Amino acid sequence: MKILGLSAYYHDSAACLVDDGAIVAAAQEERFSRQKHDAGFPLNAVRYCLAEGGVADGGLDAVAFYDKPVLKFHRLLETYLGVAPRGLRPYLMALPLWLKDKLWVSAHIEDALRECGLGRAAPLPKVCYAEHHESHAASAFYPSPFARAATLTLDGVGEWATATIGVGDGNRVRLMEEITFPHSLGLLYSAFTYFTGFRVNSGEYKLMGLAPYGEPIYRDLILDQLVDLKTDGSFRLNLRYFGYLTGLTMTSRRFEARFGGPPRQPEAPITRRERDLAASIQAVTDEIVLRIARHAREVTGERHLCMAGGVALNCVANGKLLRAGIFDDLWIQPAAGDAGGAVGAALALWHCGLDRPRRLPGNGGGGRDGMRGAYLGPAFPPAMIRDYLDARGYPYRELDAAEWPREIARLIAAENVVGLCHGRMEFGPRALGNRSIVGDARSPKMQSIMNLKIKHRESFRPFAPSVLAERIGDYFDLDRPSPYMLLVAPVREERRLPFRGDEAGLEDLREWVNRPRSDLPAITHVDYSARIQSVDRETNPRYHALIRAFEELTGWGVIINTSFNVRGEPIVCTPEEAYRCFMRTEMDYLVLEDFLLAKRAQPAWEDQERWQETFALD
Repeated sequence: MKILGLSAYYHDSAACLVDDGAIVAAAQEERFSRQKHDAGFPLNAVRYCLAEGGVADGGLDAVAFYDKPVLKFHRLLETYLGVAPRGLRPYLMALPLWLKDKLWVSAHIEDALRECGLGRAAPLPKVCYAEHHESHAASAFYPSPFARAATLTLDGVGEWATATIGVGDGNRVRLMEEITFPHSLGLLYSAFTYFTGFRVNSGEYKLMGLAPYGEPIYRDLILDQLVDLKTDGSFRLNLRYFGYLTGLTMTSRRFEARFGGPPRQPEAPITRRERDLAASIQAVTDEIVLRIARHAREVTGERHLCMAGGVALNCVANGKLLRAGIFDDLWIQPAAGDAGGAVGAALALWHCGLDRPRRLPGNGGGGRDGMRGAYLGPAFPPAMIRDYLDARGYPYRELDAAEWPREIARLIAAENVVGLCHGRMEFGPRALGNRSIVGDARSPKMQSIMNLKIKHRESFRPFAPSVLAERIGDYFDLDRPSPYMLLVAPVREERRLPFRGDEAGLEDLREWVNRPRSDLPAITHVDYSARIQSVDRETNPRYHALIRAFEELTGWGVIINTSFNVRGEPIVCTPEEAYRCFMRTEMDYLVLEDFLLAKRAQPAWEDQERWQETFALD
């Protein structure tokens, strides 16, 4: 039985195909449309999933949508009536979108399926709807390795819920408690994202990366005046400080008065205020997550925790939650945001709606999960890539299976920056070795080079390490795998270099970030932390072999891994997109499956200068 899961119309729309309870394919629309965080109907992702699953006319049994539009529209109406006559402008702006798209989901799905060739000789499948946080909880529990677990979902808002606690047991997920709109940890964090000059729903991870440069001097003020936080983690926001109910901005004039003036403008210099605000809201987020988690342990009695929702992508809070020891272990959906709702909706229909049994991917207490490493997107066969390169006259060298890891490892060890586009594309916001840019984590200059010359992004942002799963304890204070880059952990103390003592007074973040802090300077953040991806031989044997070859060559089983894209663009999907990004940046080498391309051997790229001006940073 084949079920298509869908999420759409808010941000990070996606599609997922589940076949007899197993995830066959999943992808975000942005990877095909090339519009970052694309919220439109995921027609291209649907087309890919159906093709990957071999679904012909009559072969799709059901469609599951990740939330309930009518209930969400009811929240919009009730919210406006609650604040009227204020809030008329955002209401009038939202109403046409609802009347055009968001209330007619079933019709849009039927149109999309017909465009994909379904419904000609057989009836179209029925469309079912899950609630938003049910989809999140299902996406967290069903692919997890646990037979039983508590579930915790945290995001901006679904229909009404902004956070839930539940229990997963066998093939059932049951939600027990919730926090409702307008009180939301996700919206609180997004308000500070907006105020510090980053884009809401895409810049939250920048705020998280900025936090270690500041001091949490506003923490107590936030908890005293903006958030009424209870012992059990429940909270209420002081809505006088926020503008999302009645205006078009996340924060109000009162917020500006309390935090020293208007919001920072995008691309303006980052001041000490923004650094301290980032540190403060991260500290508040950590505290709220810990309190809710403790309460979840108390009310569920479960030893394991599964998490989803956009806040679950806050890997700093995740790492602190793990180290707090509230639960024996936790598992986080790698596509924790709205994209993962497509997975959850399909699995919820299969298990809860149809009462189908759940097959554990591991042994019920740990081990492998059901996400298949998140390698659920398109792959491109070598023959196709060879034809593409030959047709365009792009010089390359073909590597055999034994040569592939050794040669790429040699290039990385020589401080080259290498783009990897091979195997199936990752699902979720993280590149995990198949659509990645890699480099030497030992190099003190690599972080600056990759930020400014390759990624064209803010210099303060750290890079993540990919480390052999069997070596993770040699480099980091972490005693378990972190396959999806969703845990931050400290670099081992014996690897650290001492602070010079003047860091707090540095105003130039470039000077700060370029100071080595460990014997792995390119992946060690200013607080001695790292956002870790552990690489397992079974899940991604080719990427594991590359890091293993690098270890044999250098003695270090860890490299830099960042997503294969530049600022403002989605991660690349196709070899053509990878080549275009390669030529427009200062990458040294590109790997397309079995083919190695050297930058110096390629023909001149005509639009390189114009493109670099577009992405230039102040």
